[in-house]
Amino acid sequence: MSKQDKKNWHQFKEEHQHEEHQHEEHQSKKAKKNEEHEDSLDLSEEIAHPEPSLAHPDYKELSDKLTAVEQQAHQNWEKAVRAQAELDNVRRRAEREVANAHRYGVEKLITDLLPVIDSLEQALQLVINAQDESMKEGLELTLKLFMDVLKKFDVQQIDPAGAPFDPQVHEAMSMQAAPDAEPNTVLAVFQKGYKLSDRVIRPARVVVSKK
Repeated sequence: MSKQDKKNWHQFKEEHQHEEHQHEEHQSKKAKKNEEHEDSLDLSEEIAHPEPSLAHPDYKELSDKLTAVEQQAHQNWEKAVRAQAELDNVRRRAEREVANAHRYGVEKLITDLLPVIDSLEQALQLVINAQDESMKEGLELTLKLFMDVLKKFDVQQIDPAGAPFDPQVHEAMSMQAAPDAEPNTVLAVFQKGYKLSDRVIRPARVVVSKK
């Protein structure tokens, strides 16, 4: 290759590189211009359609809601107090029922045994009238054993001879004039009464003096 050819080649190469460089600069400017245009469009859209700002709270509405919540809380508290009171009443009632079951659970059995005691007392009275000492001692011992067993279950005998008449524990069968006795005094006992703890399971049947 001659020097002239080399020179032409270098000149062609430089011109070609210069054209490529200008083309790249043109593309770069074009792309930058497009980006600036897009940014301006986005900014204009943001200005045209701004995001909604947070609304300020309505203080009256908040106050009303707070009042409603406080009222509901107070109602719930009252319900809880009433429920606790009802629960305490149920518990106390159950405790009383259990205590009464333990205390008066043998009431029916004791009531069914009372005629047996009456029969022993009547037999003892007949033996005393007949002056049979051996039979009298046997019946007295049997009756004492019977009463000792009843005392273990908190049973008390009501024998009100000579005491003032009490309608809570006595049942008046008749009334008689008695100049030597105060009015409403028990003159005689037809049938003794019995109490289980503090409950009268059979009142004493008596004769009462009158004015």
